[in-house]
Amino acid sequence: MNPKAHQPDSLPAPGPSALAQSEALVARIRAELQEAGGWMPFDRYMERALYAPGLGYYSGGARKFGLRGDDGSDFVTAPELSPLFAATLARPVAEALQASGTREVMEFGAGTGKLAAGVLKALAALGVEFDSYSIVDLSGELRERQRETIEAATPELAAKVRWLDALPERFEGVVIGNEVLDAMPVRLFASANGAWHERGVVWRDGWLAFEDRPVTAPADLARLSEIDTAGADYIAEMHDAACAFTRTICTMLARGAAFLIDYGFPRHEYYHAQRAEGTLMCHYRHRAHGDPFLYPGLQDITAHVEFTGIAEAGVETCADLLGFTSQARFLLNAGITDALSEIDPADTARFLPAANAVQKLLSEAEMGELFKVIAFSRGLDDTLQAFSSGDRSHTL
Repeated sequence: MNPKAHQPDSLPAPGPSALAQSEALVARIRAELQEAGGWMPFDRYMERALYAPGLGYYSGGARKFGLRGDDGSDFVTAPELSPLFAATLARPVAEALQASGTREVMEFGAGTGKLAAGVLKALAALGVEFDSYSIVDLSGELRERQRETIEAATPELAAKVRWLDALPERFEGVVIGNEVLDAMPVRLFASANGAWHERGVVWRDGWLAFEDRPVTAPADLARLSEIDTAGADYIAEMHDAACAFTRTICTMLARGAAFLIDYGFPRHEYYHAQRAEGTLMCHYRHRAHGDPFLYPGLQDITAHVEFTGIAEAGVETCADLLGFTSQARFLLNAGITDALSEIDPADTARFLPAANAVQKLLSEAEMGELFKVIAFSRGLDDTLQAFSSGDRSHTL
């Protein structure tokens, strides 16, 4: 194996134990390739790289979440950036709980637990009564970090938190998923000389590599034919797993609301002729690059979300599309500036870092425009304050 052939000079090498974990995962993937005849679709590879038990990026022990590469982390999420994100998100969560008459919250992919801890604390401050806060996370290591974070931040509410190994058939309450959809495996397709191929993974010259095979499935060809490549070579992702996840969540939701927050675009923007290289991206030590075969199991692999497909998946279950807007508009409508104003500007040690973090959450040049919020509901008669202005559902 030759992972160093994939390593840019600017990226740090992992330590011996981490490298051994990656090599074990590669060996498992290679064995599966041999069993499959030498080729697997990219979404299967991505699923193994991220979620293989004990070895995948999210199921293994990598640090993942943090503010800087030198702390061993790979990227930062909004809850890590500022506690005001959770405090603000808690307001539409509270509104949806009260409007639906429900008392349960469920979070998917809770990371370090900072979002859960912040929402729990804010709900209590708002005087909202709830019975439980359930977390669904595949990583045992992250579950422990979540437990520690929640117990340290809100020890009086820790008893209401539980971790689920399986989803209930029916759920009444509010579902939260922050940066969950982008971590779902995607299928890769490449158009060359007017012909579409599915991009898969093979073992070549002692390492993992891409190999394309002609698309023959009528359903795939029909979907791909809708993409205007402007006659040029083109790479596209299909989000079958994320759409299936959305259908599952909306089918489970008997009453209440589901908030999904992630980066991406509506379909007409996502498959734009100028986005010819696709959106697949890897994150390692806070540096982005495009090689999914660099240290498998030690780096994040993501793709931007195609929100029109997500909306269609939810509506197919007869759930209502509650709203779709930018993260900036959602947070402003929900009162993030009010939350910031509660910090005394004279206390510069607290106020300036908080204001800078809010700027990153709202700025078009940072997270404010690229990140979107899509929500589904059942049993809510009206929209929520967070979607009262700037709703973009009509663009889906």
